[in-house]
Amino acid sequence: MEKCSLWTGCLLLALLLSSGFVSAKSGDKDGNMSSEYTVAAYIWPSCHDDPMGREVLWPDGTGEWEIIKKGNPRFPGHYQPKIPLWGYELDNDPKVMERWIDLATDHGVNTFIFDWYWFNNGPFLESCLNDGFLKAPNNRKMNFYIMWADHDVARNYWNVHRYKDDDSRLWNGAIDWPNFKIVVQRVIEQYFKQPNYYKIQGEPVFSVFSLDNLIKTFGSLEETCKGLDYFRTEVKKAGFPGLHIQLMTGGEPNDHFLNQIKVLGISSLTLYNWGGPHPEDYIQWGTEAFERLEKWSEAVSIPYFPNASIGWDDTPRFPHKTQKDVVHFNQSPRSFAAFLQKAKEYCDNHPEQPKLITIYAWNEWVEGAYLLPDVKYGFDYIQAVKEIMVDKQYEVYKKK
Repeated sequence: MEKCSLWTGCLLLALLLSSGFVSAKSGDKDGNMSSEYTVAAYIWPSCHDDPMGREVLWPDGTGEWEIIKKGNPRFPGHYQPKIPLWGYELDNDPKVMERWIDLATDHGVNTFIFDWYWFNNGPFLESCLNDGFLKAPNNRKMNFYIMWADHDVARNYWNVHRYKDDDSRLWNGAIDWPNFKIVVQRVIEQYFKQPNYYKIQGEPVFSVFSLDNLIKTFGSLEETCKGLDYFRTEVKKAGFPGLHIQLMTGGEPNDHFLNQIKVLGISSLTLYNWGGPHPEDYIQWGTEAFERLEKWSEAVSIPYFPNASIGWDDTPRFPHKTQKDVVHFNQSPRSFAAFLQKAKEYCDNHPEQPKLITIYAWNEWVEGAYLLPDVKYGFDYIQAVKEIMVDKQYEVYKKK
């Protein structure tokens, strides 16, 4: 009788798991997927048919695939164009996203950070998140959050073939108070209230790319304080304990920037990628980036989350760029794994902050940084994440 009851209980649990009534992965107190580390890869959501994108940028209806396919080698051995192993899939297809989520979670990536835009008084490239990720049947397997990419866009930046030398402003990253209020309500209702939106101490994380344009939105540092206070108030009205505002940095810390983030009450800092300068040598690029990381860590009292970057090659966007503009020497999945391990060790050495690592990137094909499989590396880059974060292969012989 006991064996029969046990078998029946196991069968019932299996049925509940398969039906979705019980999650196969439990969450922590914030609703995040349970894991010692949050490994968060950026998604650049440009490869789908966005109405505004089709009108002014990519008329073919495949988004930036139109540009990626036109990449051409600038020196012997230069891998261009990049060719995805799974073909030129549209990133707002829930079936595509379902495969991405399975690949990510099977290899230790448990969070996606979606680049998110607000141009011309409305959203841009939002379908990847809304129609792709949020409609994927398995999206609850991982967390997500958004990074407001409030940077300016020149006409020839995202389609130089169409606009040639016309570098006049297509869109401004800064908005205004009325639009900001719309943005606040939109992200709270559409995203923060999703059960798998990433939170720190119960606070939804809202990342911002450009501090300069954030301040331009309000006109002054003092008015920006009022804007962020309004945002925090609205988040609390929605039932959250507060708002975690994350900011991208670049270069080395300086007094002006440090004062701004203190006045604004910024919650944490990280990188989109290792940034400039971009030496040709990948190991040099990573080494210099981690040297800057230590300087930031010493300069701020708020968490600074480490970043692991795969590469840099934005030549498809810029016909004039040459070998000196591409990070290519010593670039490999093995070198990336070594720096991901460094990011992991940074987290271990800073137990006072959450163990969050940002990765550049999941699918930045046009900038040469992607975990998705391609015809040159296959699955080697995503497998490198698994080796470090799941299998912990680099810690077998770690000094005690």
